[in-house]
Order: sequence, then C-alpha cells, then structure tokens
Amino acid sequence: MDLRRLRLFLAVVDEGGFTRAAEAEFVSQPSVSQAIRELEDELGTPLFHRVGRGVVLTAAGEALVGPARQALRDVESATAAVAAVVGLESGRLDLCALPTLAVDPVAPLVGAFRTRHPGVTVRLLDSDGPAELASLVITGDAEVGITVAHAANDALDAVPLATQEMLVVLPPGTSPAPRALAARDLGRHPIVTTPSGTSTRQLLDEAFAAANVTPDVAVVTAQREAVLPLVLAGAGATLLPEPTAMDARRLGAVVAPLRPRVTRRIVAVHRDGPPSPAAAAFLALASD
Repeated sequence: MDLRRLRLFLAVVDEGGFTRAAEAEFVSQPSVSQAIRELEDELGTPLFHRVGRGVVLTAAGEALVGPARQALRDVESATAAVAAVVGLESGRLDLCALPTLAVDPVAPLVGAFRTRHPGVTVRLLDSDGPAELASLVITGDAEVGITVAHAANDALDAVPLATQEMLVVLPPGTSPAPRALAARDLGRHPIVTTPSGTSTRQLLDEAFAAANVTPDVAVVTAQREAVLPLVLAGAGATLLPEPTAMDARRLGAVVAPLRPRVTRRIVAVHRDGPPSPAAAAFLALASD
C-alpha cells in the first residue's frame, strides 16, 4: 500500500474529517479525498461512512487503523536505523585479513576504529591466502580485505596502508649471531616455512631465486601459528614480518635483516564503487 495514502487515512481518523486532515497534513481537501478513494478502490471496500460533514469508520476502516499505524512506525524505525548506520552510531564492518597481518597492522587499526565508533560491530574473517581473501571481498562476504600488494587481485581497488620489512628469525643460541644475512647465507640453514602460494613463502622463494640459491626446506606447515614455535624449538630458520620477528626476539630467537632487504607493502582492498559508511571510515583511518 502507498504510505502517503495510509498517512492521510490516519489523519482523517485522528482529525475526525477530511477538511481538518487536510489542514493537519498541509495538503488540499480534494487531495485527501482522492487518496482515500484510491485506498478504498485498492482494498475493494469503503473505509468511512460519510455522516453529514463528518466521517465514521466502517468495520474495514477500523481493521486497517492498527496495521496502518504499525506500517508507519516500521518505516520510521527503518529510517532511523539507516540514519544510525550512516552516522556510524550502529552497523557492522566485515573485514578479512591474511593471518600474518592480523596482529599487525589489523589489530591496532580495529582497536582505533572501535574507539572512534563504538556502536559499530567488527567481524574479522580469516583467509588461507591472498586468493581466498580476494574471493571473500569479491563475493561480498567481507567488504574490506587487508593483504599484500604483490598478491592483490587486480579486480579490486587497493588503498596503500604501510610497508613491513621481513626479517630472518633463527633458533635461540645460533652462533655467531649475524648482524645481517645474505640469501646465500640463509640458504645454509634449514628452512621452516608455509606452503607455496602463501604471501610469506612467495617472498622467501623470490629472495632465494634472486640469489640463485636452492634452500633446504626442512619443515612446511600450513599452520602459520606453528612456524615461530618450530623455529624456537630449533627446527630451522624462517622469514617473518618485523612485528612478529620482534616478538620472536623477546622469546629468545636470533633476529637479523636479510640483505638485500625484503619488504612487503600492505594494502586494503575493496570492490569498485562507494564503500559503506563504516568501510569508508575504516579506510580513511587506515590510510591516515
């Protein structure tokens, strides 16, 4: 049903007549009459008995009053809900991130976003790698993905966020502790790494290929959270982003830069077109 007709119908009910309803709604009396006539035609029954200059509800009219008021209340509630989302007073932001980026920079960014917009719920999805992350964003399961530039999907818009250096992490007690390692020197150590196709493995393979080195890949694990414990247990060396490498140093690992330096650019990706208010605010914060 047309909401304008319902609103004018209720105005006639509340004001007790067509003329007073027109005055209350700032429309002409013929407009009110026409709206009620169209509503009655749509429903197939009269809604008012005309009694002198006044009107009395028919049984059908009485039955319509409650649902009509509820319909207008629901529209007002919907409008208020949308306004709250646009104003970032409520709503939800769906993010996904590569596992190695979840701690840094994603956690600080989500914390800062929630501090600014405590009414917005953040849902953070995991992804096995850049391909799955891109799929989550393309299909709409996530609105924003945090990934690495060298593996970003060309179908998505990318917003630069930061650059991380990748550092060599060696088991505790490695002697002599190097100030820096060339790829050929790292190749003399057994390597602990993730499977081919992951972003960190790609950088490691590229560094070895550039140095014409065939590494001794001793342990391959899809469980990224196991890489550092394996290194700490003496299984081999690995390459980790600087924030994680600094945590490893505090746990006793030997950490050194790789020469030449290996870095990765972090980007936020999203579908083409204007993002939601929550996503727009997050992207603005992340790129600030």
